[in-house]
Amino acid sequence: MPSVIQSVHAREIFDSRGNPTIEVDVTTELGLFRAAVPSGASTGKHEALELRDGDRSRFLGKGVTKAVENVNGEIAKAVKGMDPTDQRAIDERMIALDGTPGGFKRRLGANAILGVSMAVSRAGAAAKQVPLYKHLNDLAGKPPMMMPVPSFNVINGGEHAGNRLAMQEFMIMPIGARSFAEAMRMGSEVYQNLKLIIKKHYGIDSTAVGDEGGFAPHIQDAREAFQLLGQAIEAAGYQEQVRIAMDAAASQFWNADQSKYDLDFKHPEGASSMLVSKDELVGLYRSFCSTYPLVSVEDPFHEEDFEAYAALTEQIGQNIQVVGDDLLVTNIDRIKVAAEKRACNALLLKVNQIGTITEAIDANRFCRDLHWGVMVSHRSGETEDSFIADLTVGLGTGQIKSGAPCRSERLAKYNQLLRIEEELGSLAVYAGDKFRTPWTR
Repeated sequence: MPSVIQSVHAREIFDSRGNPTIEVDVTTELGLFRAAVPSGASTGKHEALELRDGDRSRFLGKGVTKAVENVNGEIAKAVKGMDPTDQRAIDERMIALDGTPGGFKRRLGANAILGVSMAVSRAGAAAKQVPLYKHLNDLAGKPPMMMPVPSFNVINGGEHAGNRLAMQEFMIMPIGARSFAEAMRMGSEVYQNLKLIIKKHYGIDSTAVGDEGGFAPHIQDAREAFQLLGQAIEAAGYQEQVRIAMDAAASQFWNADQSKYDLDFKHPEGASSMLVSKDELVGLYRSFCSTYPLVSVEDPFHEEDFEAYAALTEQIGQNIQVVGDDLLVTNIDRIKVAAEKRACNALLLKVNQIGTITEAIDANRFCRDLHWGVMVSHRSGETEDSFIADLTVGLGTGQIKSGAPCRSERLAKYNQLLRIEEELGSLAVYAGDKFRTPWTR
């Protein structure tokens, strides 16, 4: 007898920033399968809607009781009795039930739909008696499974930090490791050396960690961040194995009134000299690429500036990954526009940007057909749910971003990847320097 969904139940829980989010239980005859939904801080305006209550008297308006009610009411009724192994049919039924165009899920909420979609994936894996990563691999058409290169966010700026650093994330990628376990060791050792260096130069208060476990030293110039990373990598002895990545999150410091980028946007009386044109910003990124061991640049311009993306990709894209996050929001329609304009060459895949596992898998496949890189990503407001660890292995993306090697909601993903690598044994393949094109390993 095939497995069927017997019931669906949602509740309000808390994410890593202490804000409400949604958790969903899907029950079949095989048991209960649970998933929790993350939440972003720097979000693109084209993302699927995260439904919040808006009642300022409760959690400052951030409650998710409406999303919970939508799961426990309409969605639960719609998917009851369906086969959890048929992920596409269930996701498409929820999308149709929502009824809003463009993938935005404005009526029921992407957070409501995604919680069910993730829990259904776990129920489907159990019905097939396989690990979650294997089930997701089946749903994706069985691409080569791959242990990803982790991209550790170890220095924070932008909306993630209280310093004056405009650009949001400075990351390390152990592309020269021989396994995921070794990559974790390298990342942890660089991180611990970075802490000592920051403490020496900026004081102990700069070693407090942010939302994603990274440090926020009192710096403003991105060059200082790169120099700190270089010192930490050298102190750990991994100059040949570890490279640097960055997420500018430039939509945050785009000044639409002046049509310029404000590299001092967090200071109300910032100097006019910190306002730069898109051409000047292209030049700045080019200087970073020629000076530091930079292999990936994410969201270098604001979310509508396809032309600036294209200019940068043309100049550095053959050797360095240009990643669209706010630009693409895991939406195939946006990816098609970017492909036509040659605006970037990689996708940051966030399941809660689009709202179902099926749509995330389709976005990954579309980018793979374009020969783009794909980096699976967490959100700044996370939970202990490790779903994206299985997702990145199952899809064979070759790279994952889940914060620093610090804070349990970040380590939950990395620790699950360690378990998966151990389980795969001799079949485990680490993407390494092929992280952009893992299918070529």
